[in-house]
Amino acid sequence: MSKNISVKFNVQLQESKFIERTNRFILKCEINSKSLDNGMDHNIVEAHLGDTGRLKEILIPGCKVWLKPADNPNRKTKWTAVLCKTSDNGSLISLVSTLPTKLINKALRENALEEFEGWKFLKSEYKMGNSRFDFLLENNQGKKMLLEVKSVTHIVKDGLGLFPDAVTARGARHVRELREIAKENEDIETAILFVAQREDVEVIKANRDIDPNFADEIEKAKKDGVKIFGRKCHIDLEKIVLGDRVVVK
Repeated sequence: MSKNISVKFNVQLQESKFIERTNRFILKCEINSKSLDNGMDHNIVEAHLGDTGRLKEILIPGCKVWLKPADNPNRKTKWTAVLCKTSDNGSLISLVSTLPTKLINKALRENALEEFEGWKFLKSEYKMGNSRFDFLLENNQGKKMLLEVKSVTHIVKDGLGLFPDAVTARGARHVRELREIAKENEDIETAILFVAQREDVEVIKANRDIDPNFADEIEKAKKDGVKIFGRKCHIDLEKIVLGDRVVVK
């Protein structure tokens, strides 16, 4: 890509050590700082987790997790989990599931995605039927495209990223609706873009072991004309940057 598409964290992230995940939305972490309130129990804090996937291969007790203060100072959990570091190769992984959509929103508005060359951004959160899709695009001939973005964090080995890492009935429904639209409406194209929130991914594949229904829908979608693409990201402690294209099998 010729344009550098990134989202900055806009704060200095606080390093911590992951202790446990108490529920889908809460992490318990130990902050590596002596500057916090003395009243804290050994600097143990709770942090909101925006990614509700299993993340068992990522969030391993003792791994490093970076936090930022909550945007809302009145929120019960005063911290938000932003990044973690893998124990195998030390790659940083984003724990914020909304970042891929923000990156793609920015990239579409700046015409920075070669896979969508000739398409321009029209709307986000576009409602069609009973569902909302991430983006509505249009080309010079007035043809429309529905685009759905999926966040990938799970990797098994040799750069193979898998989606999902937990059963996603909503994700399978979105894929099914996109392929039905592709089959029944010649005036609307449909596409899915998998965005890996880590840089050590080279190939992305549907995770049949976790969600065979989603994997089946992806296979049907390919046959029915849904375009499927993949990207990875580069991450540091200041920002996440949209990276190169990757193969989706």
